Amino acid sequence: MTKVEFPQEFIENTKSILPPNLTIESLLEISQQPLRKSIRLNTLKAPAGESLQPLLAETNAIPWCPQGYWLTNPPDYQLGNHVSHLNGQFYIQEASSMLPPMALAHLCNQPQLVLDMAAAPGSKTTQIAALMNNSGGLVANELSGSRLKGLFTNIQRCGVRNSALTHFDASVFGAALPQTFDAVLLDAPCSGEGTVRKDPEVMKKWSMASIEELAALQKQLIVSAFHALKPGGVLIYSTCTLNPQENQQVCQHLLEQFSGAVECRSLGNLFAGAERALTPEGYLHIWPQIYDSEGFFIAAFEKTAAVEAPPTSDFRLGQFPYQAMSHNEQSAIETHLQQFGLKAPSDMSWYQRDNVCWLFPKAIEPLIDKVRFNRIGIRVAERHKKDYRLCHEFAIAFGAEASARTVQLNAEQAQQFLQGKDVREVAELPKKGEVLVQFEHQVLGLGKVINQRIKNSLPRDLVRDQPVTQF
Repeated sequence: MTKVEFPQEFIENTKSILPPNLTIESLLEISQQPLRKSIRLNTLKAPAGESLQPLLAETNAIPWCPQGYWLTNPPDYQLGNHVSHLNGQFYIQEASSMLPPMALAHLCNQPQLVLDMAAAPGSKTTQIAALMNNSGGLVANELSGSRLKGLFTNIQRCGVRNSALTHFDASVFGAALPQTFDAVLLDAPCSGEGTVRKDPEVMKKWSMASIEELAALQKQLIVSAFHALKPGGVLIYSTCTLNPQENQQVCQHLLEQFSGAVECRSLGNLFAGAERALTPEGYLHIWPQIYDSEGFFIAAFEKTAAVEAPPTSDFRLGQFPYQAMSHNEQSAIETHLQQFGLKAPSDMSWYQRDNVCWLFPKAIEPLIDKVRFNRIGIRVAERHKKDYRLCHEFAIAFGAEASARTVQLNAEQAQQFLQGKDVREVAELPKKGEVLVQFEHQVLGLGKVINQRIKNSLPRDLVRDQPVTQF
């Protein structure tokens, strides 16, 4: 691990804000130690198969997330190349970053509409979707176009089907969608002081000037988040930094801006041991040496009264390229899905664009004429003459529920499939047509049976050029 070099100004500033039971020496010492590897099991893809059991055999439970585990004996291969990661059964996620979604779920019971304002790469978005059990609607926003693609890839891999993606500066949400969401997560862009154990380069970019710039942006974003929240809704604000300018002072700005309409919600009972990181305000200030983790900050607020909405911005919706399906068209695609033993859930609606069929979460539909979406719901199938061809993302999101036209591969065959190869000598193949290809009852993708082999339909960008290391 590269030695972390701390600016003297950072050390002096941090000394003045550390709680009495912690020392700057303990912070500097733990910052030189490698970060413990941790994963989160994805309950949308339960149960875990046999290939995942060796990884779970040597773990410690993360106290604030029932699905989270520290790996006590990390493997020598890349976790991202494990078959159970590729099929979405677990997410490689730092333990502290599991806290904001857990706080949201703890304080907001079964929210129907949630906004994740800065969502990429998707660790918290997919965790929230799992906590929602894919019900309701989840708007995931990302400003960076390059990071948006990675966000979609992770949402797809994890079987999320209640999401809609937007691509904006998150400061627009307060004006565009005032008093709309039951819960909002703002995991704000920050200086990243708490991440030095995995990224020592953070400290080379550190300066008080950049912190002040970030704090100004964070104040703008938290105000927008509060405006987008319904009365009675919960706002979770989090950063992976340590200084008060980006944390407590941003929260204080919110409290002063909306005095009489906002209250802090204490996170002291979020998990056993939370009091070790609790601030007088009820926030969690996670210093790395407390739990041997990344540094993090989490605050929670409730909107206790409606506030005057900000002026409506000049917000260009553009033309919505989808249209609701007719009854006959719905009947046709649903008949096609029946051959797999699948049907559309009652909380989703059928739409089409050109010859492609989609399912949108009903909870998102009221927002369609208010904000421009980059992507909504699940791409189900393409219509070809009088037949349909299923889409990969539908197979990943719904395929585990199929009761027909599924084929189970062994480890060797699954390896071939993930490398984009056709698969032969598979037992109990139908004579022809599309099949859902599974390994340990988790869907890997789609194939087409031709002459007793499975012709591979895995999207090219998901094909693994190198062998998958663990089965």
